[in-house]
Amino acid sequence: MTDAPATTTEDTAEAFRPEARAPRGFADKRARDLRAERAILEAVSTVYERHGFEALDTGAFEYADALGKFLPDADRPNEGVFALQDDDEQWMALRYDLTAPLARFAAQNWETLAKPFRRYAYGPVWRNEKPGPGRFREFIQCDADTVGSARPEADAEIIAMAVAGLEAAGLPRGSAVLKINNRKLLNGLLTAAGVETQGQKLAVLRAVDKLDRLGVEGVRLLLGEGRLDDSGAFTKGAGLVGKATDAVLDFVQAGSGGRGETLAKLANVIGGSAEGDEGLNELSLIDAALKSLGVADDQAMFEPSIVRGLEYYTGAVFEAELLLSTLDEKGNKVSFGSIGGGGRYDDLVARFTGQQTPATGFSFGVSRLASALRAAGREPGGTARGPVVVIVFDQAHMGEYFSVASELRNAGIAAEVYLGTSGLRPQMKYADRRMAPAAIMLGGDEIAAGTVTIKDLDLGRQLASGVADNAAWKAERPGQQTIPRAELVAAVRRIIAGGETGQ
Repeated sequence: MTDAPATTTEDTAEAFRPEARAPRGFADKRARDLRAERAILEAVSTVYERHGFEALDTGAFEYADALGKFLPDADRPNEGVFALQDDDEQWMALRYDLTAPLARFAAQNWETLAKPFRRYAYGPVWRNEKPGPGRFREFIQCDADTVGSARPEADAEIIAMAVAGLEAAGLPRGSAVLKINNRKLLNGLLTAAGVETQGQKLAVLRAVDKLDRLGVEGVRLLLGEGRLDDSGAFTKGAGLVGKATDAVLDFVQAGSGGRGETLAKLANVIGGSAEGDEGLNELSLIDAALKSLGVADDQAMFEPSIVRGLEYYTGAVFEAELLLSTLDEKGNKVSFGSIGGGGRYDDLVARFTGQQTPATGFSFGVSRLASALRAAGREPGGTARGPVVVIVFDQAHMGEYFSVASELRNAGIAAEVYLGTSGLRPQMKYADRRMAPAAIMLGGDEIAAGTVTIKDLDLGRQLASGVADNAAWKAERPGQQTIPRAELVAAVRRIIAGGETGQ
């Protein structure tokens, strides 16, 4: 009887070859994307630290019952979050945002913290939701929060930081605006309009939230019997009639003009509601603080139509909106809308302690902001730059090649020796694909003469794109030059500087 042949690794591999694919909603990021996100995080973090906020990093997992409004259903513990059961049978979930972990941390360490506790944090968050264009299951957020202060000035400081953070990230004044509202105004409006049931309140607020998309008449329909859209689908309305509808429409249209003018209009609409008056007073104090902080009306405005987190926020709410025209990779206009938001949430820490603890904060959607900046023609982190590539001609000279790379690295210049097996032309193509500013060529003749040959790849790319057609400029910057070895670092630095300035 003959023994059956042994199964080899190759046989197993041939029997099953998994399809190379990334899970839906999880994006692979190359250097360009990572550089953009890093640039935004560094810029915004600098703003937060300048305002005295402490960096904090919490773990990726939280116990599921600590996630507040994102607590999974008892029968479906993975609903909305990515959850698993630990060996002690407790459910853990990847953090849905950075605020719930902050509330847990504050409650757990409250006695040892300097209060108010001012912290900022950044990192990935995960949401088990249906992915779509621009909607991912994993993305980066960057938050700043103040826990332990009920003063409206704490809200104003968060807003001022958000304004400064947007500018630091690459959106100069006029490119974005912070829109501010107060949930107490909305509650006062609903009281004045005679809205009592929770279902009707939610219907009114959802109608208000659609002002930008549907306009005044669309909102009017949703406040009344309902609206039939272009597809033929009917959305049931809130059922308001007469003066109640007019009051809501007057409210949402009060946002034109400066902050002071908007407050006056809102006072006429809300008039007499105790909770509405409280909200107006808070906005007035926020306005005064913003003026002292140098935040102008065109940078942060009061906008009554802003509705965020109906069951989450308790006071001021704010949202950052991109004002720049943005295009996708095919040149089509695309709307990003909100690129960040936040507000006051005074009930979150109380879930752990039973005592109301005031808190306010703002969150940048870093991945979304990076995409928006790129779509607006403002590449975060600048143009991609690869390392200087040292071309390999002869295995016998590898020591010289590595010596050149080390010399450049020691001077603070990124460099690599080509470690493939291809000839000169593929190596030059490799250097170009790496977006290398220059290629260093060092053959036997150069080594014997103590020289190096440098090819300016940045210049080649600029000439190919028609950026530079000035003969005098081209004469001053040769595309290829052979120079003494001692001048290598200085020559490469000139090439890099010229590529960065687009000379």
